Amino acid sequence: MREPKQVREGGARFVGAIGCQSSSCHGGAGEKRSQYITWSRQDFHTRAYTILLDARSARIAETVGAGEAQSSARCTICHSPFQATAPARLASGAWPDEGVSCENCHGAAGGWLRGHTRPDWTYAMRVSAGMHDLRNLYVRANACVACHQNVDHDILKAGHPTLVFELDSQSVNEPKHWKDEDSWTGARAWLTGQAVALREAAWRSRTDADAAPDMQETSLALAWLLARITLTEPDLPKVVEPATSDLEPLQKEADDLARRASNWNPTIDSAQTMLRALVDTDSEFNAGKGQSIQSGFYRARRVVLAIDRLSNALNQNRSVPLKLDHELNVLRQDVAAVGNFEGPRFAEHLRALRGKL
Repeated sequence: MREPKQVREGGARFVGAIGCQSSSCHGGAGEKRSQYITWSRQDFHTRAYTILLDARSARIAETVGAGEAQSSARCTICHSPFQATAPARLASGAWPDEGVSCENCHGAAGGWLRGHTRPDWTYAMRVSAGMHDLRNLYVRANACVACHQNVDHDILKAGHPTLVFELDSQSVNEPKHWKDEDSWTGARAWLTGQAVALREAAWRSRTDADAAPDMQETSLALAWLLARITLTEPDLPKVVEPATSDLEPLQKEADDLARRASNWNPTIDSAQTMLRALVDTDSEFNAGKGQSIQSGFYRARRVVLAIDRLSNALNQNRSVPLKLDHELNVLRQDVAAVGNFEGPRFAEHLRALRGKL
């Protein structure tokens, strides 16, 4: 099937969420008409701007010298994107206090709002008119990762929470206002997202003059994880753990993997092989492996996320589900905080889970 051709967004105007809320469009009842209702009532993105008005945001902004959080570009770039948009591109209904709304993900609707509901418009026509090709998981991951992972070091030190990007579970928790027809989409989203996360973390670690230690640890943990994952699947490009502090090769390796993973065709056998490879890392968390507690924690956290999403995908495709809820909850507790992480204990719990596979 021919891929739709994405155009570069130019001067199209943002109309605001008000353009989507009609009951005859996305503000009505039923699976194909309720997207605006789901977003406005349940989606945490609607609260992105409001968060900037609370006391913690005020303290963070004051600490980093950013003025008021609700008007500082360092904060609004992710929490209120319309504030970073040229006024000429904003229609009267595009309000900054919408937070992260429809067009921040789907693209400025001025060029496609009227046409995208016409029955004679194909999906490729919508994309060629400027709608973002979010069916493409590589595009989807790139649309999310910048705001869901990259935080400047000084903002982190001032109290901003550390962000851990994982596309699949975060899409589910959003909650979804769309339907993925393929039961393996979750596994693809997880792998694509982790590869994009590695590319971005490696880039930030290399180019940021004051890169957060979190980015370096994230890069190394993801490289470690994806090196093991890609060895299990012949059709996937390989990620190689860096032998030196130079993370530049990881950027291309990660991007190649993300592009391929978005079209990856897993099977029950290949997903189970990946799952076993992750569980079989238990020996690497035992004492005496030359690994710091912090490095072990970052690796373990990615392992738990991976086991969670792969087992979820398997349960959507197996006739007999894996019953790993208890074991996964124990592992989640192990990686709840770096200060409480113990490698040998985590290894023991991985072995307990392996006994259930």
